Amino acid sequence: MVITINTDKKDEFINITSLIRQQVEKSGVRNGVVTVFVPHTTAGITINENADPDVVIDILTTLNMVFPDRKEYRHFEGNSAAHMKASVMGSSCNVIIENGTLKLGTWQGIYFCEFDGPRTRKVYLKIIEG
Repeated sequence: MVITINTDKKDEFINITSLIRQQVEKSGVRNGVVTVFVPHTTAGITINENADPDVVIDILTTLNMVFPDRKEYRHFEGNSAAHMKASVMGSSCNVIIENGTLKLGTWQGIYFCEFDGPRTRKVYLKIIEG
């Protein structure tokens, strides 16, 4: 399964939990696991708090402090900081499916992390019964 996401800016987190829930429901899998994978080197996936939007702002602020754009970077596309941020966040996550529901904590959401937008991105899902 593929989800297409259009991002709006350079640094943003997009909550994709509901999109993944829809795909799990559509699959009919009651118990198993869903793998969420991003095939991009300047984007990532993370699970984090979805109740307070300030958490996302704080994460992005910290990533920008740790990985600022610098003229000393040698990568010719000028997006080395985006590659570093994506490496830290990671390119995938796994979530347990129990009784047809994502087994996330009360405050958890699944986020697509854009570090080089705006872009059109893909997120691949693999839902496995078991």
